[in-house]
Amino acid sequence: TVAKSNNNVTTMQQNHRSSLHHQQQQHQRHFASTPTHPFVLSHPSEVDHPNENPPRGRIICITSGKGGVGKTTSAASFATGLAQRGHTTCVVDFDIGLRNLDIHLGVERRVVFDFVHVLAEECTLSQALIKDKKVEGLCMLAASQTRDKDALTMEGVEKVLNELSEKFDYVVLDSPAGIESGARHAMYFCDDAIVVTNPELSSCRDADKMIGFVSSRSRRAEIGDDCVAVSQTLLITRYDPVRAEAEESLAISDMKDLLGLPVIGVIPESKEVLTCTNLGKPVISLGEDNAAAGAYMDMVDRYLGEEKELRFVTPEPVSFFKRIFG
Repeated sequence: TVAKSNNNVTTMQQNHRSSLHHQQQQHQRHFASTPTHPFVLSHPSEVDHPNENPPRGRIICITSGKGGVGKTTSAASFATGLAQRGHTTCVVDFDIGLRNLDIHLGVERRVVFDFVHVLAEECTLSQALIKDKKVEGLCMLAASQTRDKDALTMEGVEKVLNELSEKFDYVVLDSPAGIESGARHAMYFCDDAIVVTNPELSSCRDADKMIGFVSSRSRRAEIGDDCVAVSQTLLITRYDPVRAEAEESLAISDMKDLLGLPVIGVIPESKEVLTCTNLGKPVISLGEDNAAAGAYMDMVDRYLGEEKELRFVTPEPVSFFKRIFG
C-alpha cells in the first residue's frame, strides 16, 4: 500500500511538472515572435523610413512602472496635440476593467462598444471608435469596464492595431502601470515608448524596470537585427523646480542619469490638471498661456522632430515686494 501511494505521489508530481512545462511553453509562444512570424501588423522596419510613405501609422505606447504618475493625463493631451497638428490619431485605453481615458476626453457617456467587444467580434472597430467632437481627426477606443484583462490575446490585439494603424497616422496606447497583461500587450507592438515618471526615486526605479522590459520583450526586440529598437523617451510629470533646487525631489539631470533616456518633455506641477480631469478636457486644451498645456505642446512638437528648449524647469524669480511681504 505504501509503495502504491508513493507511486501515485510520483505520478502526480510528474503530471504537475509536465503541466507547468506546458503552461510555460504556451506563455512563451503567446509572446514569442521570430523573423519568420507571419505578420498581420506590418514589419516594424516599414515605418522607420521618414522619406518614404509608410504603409501604416506609428504605434506609441505611453507607459510607466508606477501607477498615478499621469499616464492617462499625458496620453489624452499627447493624442490631442497630434490631432491638432493635422495628424489623424486614435488613442486606445489598454487598462481593461479600470478605464479612465474616456473621462479625460469627456466622452464617458458616449461609450457603447469597447476594445473587448471588438476583440470578441461583437461589433466592428468602426462601431467602437468614438470621434472627438472638439478636435478633428481624433478618435478614442475605450477599454472594457467590466471584463477581465485575460480577454486580451496577442492575435486579437495585433489584428485591431493593424486595422487602426491603417486608418490613422498615429495610434497612441494608454498602458496600465507595471507589467501585467494590459501593459505587456500595449508595449509589445509599439514603435515608440514614452516612459512617464515623477521626480521621486521609487517612480524612477519602477520606470527603469519598464525600460528594460520594453528593450527586451517588445516585438522589435524579438525580431532583432531586421529593425531598429523601440525608440524610448522620458516624460517627467509633476515637476517642481523650487523643490528640485532645494533637493526635496530629484532634478532632471538626476533622472536622466538614472534612466539613460532623452527627455521628451517636463510637465510642471499644476492645479489645473485635476480641474481638467473633472471637466473632461485634456490639459493641452488650456492653451499656450497655461504652463502645463504649453509643456504638453512642446512635448508633441519634440516628438514630431522640432528642437525646443525645455521650459518651466527653473524657479521663477521672486519679486522684491514678494520677498518682503510674502
